[in-house]
Amino acid sequence: MLRIGHSYDVHRLTKGRQLRLGGLSINSDVESVAHSDGDVLLHAISESILGAMALGDLGTYFPDTADETKNMNSSEILKQVNAMMQNAQYKINNLDATVYLEKPKLSSYIKAIRENIASLLGIGITQISIKATTHEKKGPIGVREAIGAECVVLLEHSEYIRKL
Repeated sequence: MLRIGHSYDVHRLTKGRQLRLGGLSINSDVESVAHSDGDVLLHAISESILGAMALGDLGTYFPDTADETKNMNSSEILKQVNAMMQNAQYKINNLDATVYLEKPKLSSYIKAIRENIASLLGIGITQISIKATTHEKKGPIGVREAIGAECVVLLEHSEYIRKL
């Protein structure tokens, strides 16, 4: 059984020194405003996995009103979602994500982000595609008021894998 999940996450930006993205700290003059660490990429990946399994949204498991999720590291969120996926006997075939951000440019970080996500999920780097694009200085993302990310993931159930 194959399952596709999709998610989009967006956070406001404020003046800051570091941006959390893909579980890494990115040198920046802005940072995400969020209840957790504000890593939109890991949030989109986590929620797309939940969606593929029809388990709802990220807020169901990690509410932005709970004290225990305040300043939570999004790598921990992804690890917990990954454990849920494995317990349901699914595995990731591949995921494709895009980050929407005007600045800083992310090209020099993409490989390290892919490696970190592969490590967090226990999969190969070739199963992960991460892209970055701007909004051409238009809208909240384009004027650096927000950052967004979306992800599409393809999951395979272990019963399907065995039949192949």
